[in-house]
Amino acid sequence: MHDEVFWTESGRLKINQLDSCYYRVRSAADLDHVRLHDLRHNFASHAASMSETLPMIAKLLGRADIKMTARYAHLDDASVMETCEAIGAALRMVLAPE
Repeated sequence: MHDEVFWTESGRLKINQLDSCYYRVRSAADLDHVRLHDLRHNFASHAASMSETLPMIAKLLGRADIKMTARYAHLDDASVMETCEAIGAALRMVLAPE
């Protein structure tokens, strides 16, 4: 992994400088309640709702362990219900075709 992954107007932002930069941006956006950890969970959940695989999400998050990724990648209830309805419709077609 590279030490420098983000860019600013003055050049590369080292990973150990990310917190102070994030806190400035977060404050300017009036989002003081949002943690970097929350953004990570949100990113993984959106990837999961877009049908990305756990190995892909793990790679996107920079993780080697899929078990930890599974803890991050939560599906919201709407996505679960939508998938459940789609499976139910498919089963109805097989079990009781019109």
